Amino acid sequence: MPAAYIALGANLDQPEQTLRTVMGTLAALPRSNLTARSSLYRTAPITGPEAGTAQPDYINAVVGLDTELTAAELLDQLLHIEQSHGRERSFKNAPRTLDLDLLLYGKEVIRSERLTVPHPRMHLRRFVLDPLTEISPDSVIPGLGFARDWLSKVQDQRVEKLA
Repeated sequence: MPAAYIALGANLDQPEQTLRTVMGTLAALPRSNLTARSSLYRTAPITGPEAGTAQPDYINAVVGLDTELTAAELLDQLLHIEQSHGRERSFKNAPRTLDLDLLLYGKEVIRSERLTVPHPRMHLRRFVLDPLTEISPDSVIPGLGFARDWLSKVQDQRVEKLA
């Protein structure tokens, strides 16, 4: 079974509770086994001019999952979970009730209209790298090397591990 890593994030409607609930939902996915869950992290939002106003901080985490689901099947499950939590995609980097990103799927590199794995910006985001390396210190981003080697390049991003 491939090891998949999924990033979780939310900044609306009780994000800490949402992430804890969704970790349980991910643990119940068919033909899958939740192998690890990171701590929760408070992070500054990534906003652009289209956002208009300031956003609340995000709560982020990463989980590890061994799964027999294909990457496409797993993506479908993640999109369904997002939708069940009221996810709206009003503009890029909009505030959200839930965001689930498939970061890694085994050692596979996938480029399709629906899915890109590894996640194309994961190595540029401390809110992904901190929780990922917490649960999988030796994780490798195909084509880029060890995830931990990218941490020094994102230390200026505000990320706080929650107790």
